Amino acid sequence: MEAKKLKFVTVEIEKGDITAADTDIIVNAANSTLYMGAGVAGAIKLKGGIEIEREAVSKGPIKPGAAVETGAGRLKARHIIHAAVMGEDLKTGRGLVAGSTRSALQLAEALKMESIALPALGTGVGWFPIDKCAEVMFEEIKKFDDSGPLHIKRVKLILFSQKAFNEFEEEYLKI
Repeated sequence: MEAKKLKFVTVEIEKGDITAADTDIIVNAANSTLYMGAGVAGAIKLKGGIEIEREAVSKGPIKPGAAVETGAGRLKARHIIHAAVMGEDLKTGRGLVAGSTRSALQLAEALKMESIALPALGTGVGWFPIDKCAEVMFEEIKKFDDSGPLHIKRVKLILFSQKAFNEFEEEYLKI
């Protein structure tokens, strides 16, 4: 799919495995304790190494909607941003998806990195509807872009399932 240039950032979507992203940062859809269980977190821990979880947990717990950064272990990325899209109750919603997306983008900007990859936040364990997630995340990306100029030049959304890709593609075509 062709990339879309906003004012300051280029936005891309792809179906794939976020742990293999060609970006400086990948975002983990975390819980507030920062323990890495299943889904995106489990894949990051499995492929990047347990040291990512150890470092994350040492920085937690954090408020739902907040984010922290760790090293990326054995992954290609330079950093992992753990965005707490849910609390210990494992529930999420529109406000937490928006806050987590915003926190991840702001932290990536503070780290002066040029590229970031995000998953569909809150749609796994949190059961947030994928179409609503896409809507919220693209709204936050556009707001972030409006705050430029930015160090971040590329924002990539990497969707694991075909269903998630299709629903994000629908929203992507609207930006």
